Amino acid sequence: MVKIKKKTIPHMKVKGIESMTVIEVNDTYILGVYQGSLSKYDLLLRYRQKDTSSKSGWSRIRTPKHIHWAVDAIIKMHHNNKETKKFLSFLIDLWNKHIFPLKTEKERDLLLDVDKLKNEANTEAKKYPKLADKGEYSIKFLYLIAKLLMVQEKINLSTAYMFKNLLESLKSHKDIYKIVSIATHNRR
Repeated sequence: MVKIKKKTIPHMKVKGIESMTVIEVNDTYILGVYQGSLSKYDLLLRYRQKDTSSKSGWSRIRTPKHIHWAVDAIIKMHHNNKETKKFLSFLIDLWNKHIFPLKTEKERDLLLDVDKLKNEANTEAKKYPKLADKGEYSIKFLYLIAKLLMVQEKINLSTAYMFKNLLESLKSHKDIYKIVSIATHNRR
């Protein structure tokens, strides 16, 4: 009889708090979403990255930052400007037309449906094959982080615009100092 080794998700507790959902993005990244403290539907994002030098095989739990996202987009832009701009345009359109603050638990549950999020991320990744192996993060991971950061931002301030400004600055090739300034604005 062949024993099948069950794949286990590394723990994603933050300060003893369980995540609301955990998304296995791929074999390299795991994304956890937690209840935030700024409002009833506030979201906190955390992730772990495969780390072969670690005893557990995974990094410590990290917070994705706008600056990490921006640097990866700049790297991708360097390799394929046209395709990266297409991805950024898609995200700007997502921000403008499809991202709204959560107002009910049902809306939050729909947003955090793991299968739905993974399907969306897979669909987007297929649209940008030339960016697949460029930069640190996969398009799947960038899409998920971007979408959840957008929702997080709009939940706590429906008129928010920081992430949109970052996307627009990246797309229009603003100078690096402008991009870093926008991406490192600390809201927490």
